[in-house]
Amino acid sequence: MQTTDPRQSASRRGASRLWRENRGAMAIITALMMIPVLFAMGMAFDLTLAQSRKDKIQGYSDAAALGGVTPAMMSQSDANSVTQSTALFEGQLAMLPGVTYSDSNFTITATDNDSGVQVNRTVVVTWKANSQNVFGTLLGMSTFPISGTSTAASSTAPNINFYLLLDSSPSMEIAATTAGINTMIANEPGANNSGSANYGGCGFGCHESNPSADNLMNPGGASQDNYALARSLNVTLRLDLVNSATQNLMQNAYNTEQADGATYQAAIYTIDYNFNTLQALTGCLYTTQTCANPAYTSAGNLAPLEVYDNNCLTSSNCNSDEDSYLDMGLSSIDNAMPNPGNGTNNAGDTPQEVLMIVSDGVVDELYNGNRTIAPINTLASWCSTIKARGIRIAFLYTTYQPLPTNSFYENNVASFQPNIATDAQNCASPGLFYQVSTDGDINAALQTLFQEAVATARLTH
Repeated sequence: MQTTDPRQSASRRGASRLWRENRGAMAIITALMMIPVLFAMGMAFDLTLAQSRKDKIQGYSDAAALGGVTPAMMSQSDANSVTQSTALFEGQLAMLPGVTYSDSNFTITATDNDSGVQVNRTVVVTWKANSQNVFGTLLGMSTFPISGTSTAASSTAPNINFYLLLDSSPSMEIAATTAGINTMIANEPGANNSGSANYGGCGFGCHESNPSADNLMNPGGASQDNYALARSLNVTLRLDLVNSATQNLMQNAYNTEQADGATYQAAIYTIDYNFNTLQALTGCLYTTQTCANPAYTSAGNLAPLEVYDNNCLTSSNCNSDEDSYLDMGLSSIDNAMPNPGNGTNNAGDTPQEVLMIVSDGVVDELYNGNRTIAPINTLASWCSTIKARGIRIAFLYTTYQPLPTNSFYENNVASFQPNIATDAQNCASPGLFYQVSTDGDINAALQTLFQEAVATARLTH
């Protein structure tokens, strides 16, 4: 029979007590260690919640920035873009729970700047807020700060006012093609009845109310002037092409502004012995717009100057056919055009200005008491004056053709004819000169010149 050693029993009882005591201590230690773990888990939860709220607000911010540069907003001022973006941001942010902020915690700016051919707008939304904590309050951290920035940009074409100065003097009444010129020569014997390219006593296809005084000997009799002869022969004059090209330009300008999101206005003037208004500045360009008198309709009223007879405007006013007052026209249109702006839609800003000249480039006017026939811009520097104001000049030069059998040409123009194109180009702004000779396409040239003017538009700070 075995007996238990009293010493072994005591040892087992002591080990049991120690185990029970250690187990209690471990429970306390574990409980103490759980506290920071729980706080860490709570903080992680709050951080995750804050990040989720930040992502949502960043989405609101992105949408607000983009809302300020939509096509609709690009047609308005930068201040309106700020108002729109602010409304979008605040409207969405107000619906997000658990976030505190004040109006001073975010800023929204919209800036238009010069980037060459376009008005560039940049909208920047910068925001700060506080995400409310669930567990962090136990540690005295009631919120986590969150912040972000969104940037959106877009571009639009600048607003432009186009001023057209169209030469309607008798020299623009020449037949538009070589075939037309030859037809006129073959059917209009002229004052000397020689069959030469004399174009009658008035020259070219002139429109006279009293043609019998010049003894034109046209097939239609004494009452038929050279203009009527051209009409009876279905000969297209250069001025006819300018007429249709100007109408097409108004349609082109309307279509372009719709595509570009810009605003274009146009004014149409003619120049002969006087400065004439066909259309005051208007934003009503084409017939599809709701307006009483679109510029397209006014452009169709371009007509040749009717004189009394050779050398006389009326029966009592004989001016030796000084009917091309181009310098006077430049002076008058300079007064008609305001100083250009930057072409943005911002408060206080105004459109850019472009002057479009269509002419054969020859001045025939009374200057300092004497009849003067010379290339444009050689008597007075009106082209330079206009360009110095920041107004660009586009020049469509319809070539002044040599007419060696015409006495007026030989006596008055032949000596400087080679210089006309150069002086017309010097009048134009860089890149905005186009020349069309006989048989050339005036319509295509004018539309190209317009598109070049739009494409090279620049803000003028």
